[in-house]
Amino acid sequence: MPDDDWQTVDRYFADLLVEPDPALDAALDAGAAAGLPAHEVSPLQGKLLHLLARVVGARRILELGTLAGYSTIWLARALPPNGELITLERDPSAAEVARASIDRAGLGERVTITVGPALDSLPGLDGPFDLVFLDADKRSNAAYLDHALRLARPGTLIVADNVVRNGAVADATSDDPSVRGVRAFAEALASDPRVDATAIQTVGTKGHDGFVVALVTAT
Repeated sequence: MPDDDWQTVDRYFADLLVEPDPALDAALDAGAAAGLPAHEVSPLQGKLLHLLARVVGARRILELGTLAGYSTIWLARALPPNGELITLERDPSAAEVARASIDRAGLGERVTITVGPALDSLPGLDGPFDLVFLDADKRSNAAYLDHALRLARPGTLIVADNVVRNGAVADATSDDPSVRGVRAFAEALASDPRVDATAIQTVGTKGHDGFVVALVTAT
C-alpha cells in the first residue's frame, strides 16, 4: 500500500476517534515554531499511549524524551489528580517549550521535567513506575531498559517507540547507531526472564515504524 494511502487511513481513524484538542494542537504548533524536529507520536499513537496508561491504572509514569510535550500531555491526562509523570529531556530549549505547553494544558502540577542526558538523570530516580515510555535516543535503549527494570514493579508496562526504523531493524549488518541500539534492546528483552514483550509494526503519518510493548513480570 502506498504511503499516501497509509496517511489517508490514519486521518480517517483520527478524525473519528481522536477529538479536536486545542492544547495538543498548541503543543505541536509551539514545537514547530521553535524549530524542534517533528518526531512526536501521531494522534492515534498518542491516544494509544493514553489508553495503555489507563489500562494499567498508572499513577506514576516515566517518559524519556519530552520534545515539545505532545506525548507527555497524552500520558499525563491518563493519571489521577494526584498522579505523577516525570519526563527527561536532554535539550533545554525543548524542555522550555514543553513546560509552556504542559502548563497550558493544565497539567503542570502532575508533570516534572528533568533537563539533561537521561543516563545522567535516571540513577537519581526512585521507583516504582507503572508505565515507562522510551522515546529518547535509540542507541541507548538497552541502557534505558536496565534503568526501567530497576524502576519497575511486576505489572509495569514498558513501551518503546521508533523500533522498526523503516524496516532497517531487521538488517544485522547495519552500522546505524540507532538500529544497533534497537537491536541490542530487543535482544536484551528476549533474554531477560523478568519481561514478556512483543513488537507492533505501524504505518501511517509517521511512515513505517513501530513499538515494543513489554510487561514486567518479576523484579
